[in-house]
Amino acid sequence: MPTTLMAIKHNLDSHLGESLVVVAQAGRKKVTRRKGRLTKTYRAVFVVDLDQDQNNFERVSYSYTDLLTKNIELEFDEM
Repeated sequence: MPTTLMAIKHNLDSHLGESLVVVAQAGRKKVTRRKGRLTKTYRAVFVVDLDQDQNNFERVSYSYTDLLTKNIELEFDEM
């Protein structure tokens, strides 16, 4: 697991366009799982276009800090 924000961004850059599942902590012992595709990475955030069959909104963005602090985890689909 990369340990700096820049390393996390570079790692995500290599996964652009891939399908993934975002596992997010949603409070006390509650976890949400959202399927989508990694579409863009910016200086401080990255964007996931969500699967419209399972979600009410089109896209969501997270900061690299969310990954570093383990508020979210990403599970990429294996090819």
